Amino acid sequence: MLSQRSSGEDAGSPAPPAVAACDAPAPLPAVAATAVAIARERAAESVGDDRLFADPLAARFAAAADRPGEPAPPPLGEMVPVMRGYVALRTRAFDDALLVSGCRQVVLLAAGLDARAFRLPWPAGTALFELDVPELVAFKEPLVEEAATCARTVLAVDLRDDWRAPLLAAGFDPAAPTAWLAEGLLMYLSPAENDALLRTVGELSAPGSVLLAEHVPTAGTRPPETDEEGHVLDAGGASWRSTLDDPIAWLAGHGWAAAAIDAAALATSLDRPLPPVLDRAAVGDACAWLLQATRSSPRPLPSIP
Repeated sequence: MLSQRSSGEDAGSPAPPAVAACDAPAPLPAVAATAVAIARERAAESVGDDRLFADPLAARFAAAADRPGEPAPPPLGEMVPVMRGYVALRTRAFDDALLVSGCRQVVLLAAGLDARAFRLPWPAGTALFELDVPELVAFKEPLVEEAATCARTVLAVDLRDDWRAPLLAAGFDPAAPTAWLAEGLLMYLSPAENDALLRTVGELSAPGSVLLAEHVPTAGTRPPETDEEGHVLDAGGASWRSTLDDPIAWLAGHGWAAAAIDAAALATSLDRPLPPVLDRAAVGDACAWLLQATRSSPRPLPSIP
């Protein structure tokens, strides 16, 4: 396991990185193609006058993944029209929810090429943990030069293995309320892996903890309106492995009181069109889920079969 601590102004001087220094990032595994696609979307959003956020690292991450002699692919929203505007609105929704969560401990599950540790105005004393596979960490960390705006810890772990022990060893406090983010993750895990992940998250969550997540319904796997999306993801080696038709009930079974984020209201408040993949009038039951939950069970629940 690789780990790296870097700190913002409020958290003291950064410690030397444990990731070996190198002139260029490591090659990315095929499954990380989705992380690059999201970085391209965030880079495109960051240049507009009416942008929903500014991500100064996204373009750097995307450029580093380009193959010499080959043109860079267009943003995901251009390749898959039903996804147009989705990543930008999803990013802003989770940005806002994290900042108002009241939690000073944040865990990004499968952080990918996320730059929230650098671009969000975190309250003083915030500790943020980024978890992702070693290959993605090795690609990302040499590209990061900026100081974080929080105390940032990077853990190179596979969420399908034991990640609890490394997180605790890195200074995570299970007695403190935590904001967990599972963005672009759950659909790439099997149902059993998702249940195992949520059990561990629940065991580490103090009262007052918040969980933000995204998932897709069964109808979202191959409907006519989103079929192109599935082919793009399959080509990148990142096929969806699970769906959820009732995420509210599933989260309740794991001790979380959940509700769907009102994407339509958020889009209206930001003067943006509702992305088709979040518009039930456009895609029907294939509409994606953006979820926010609070910890409703004070103790770990029995294992769910």
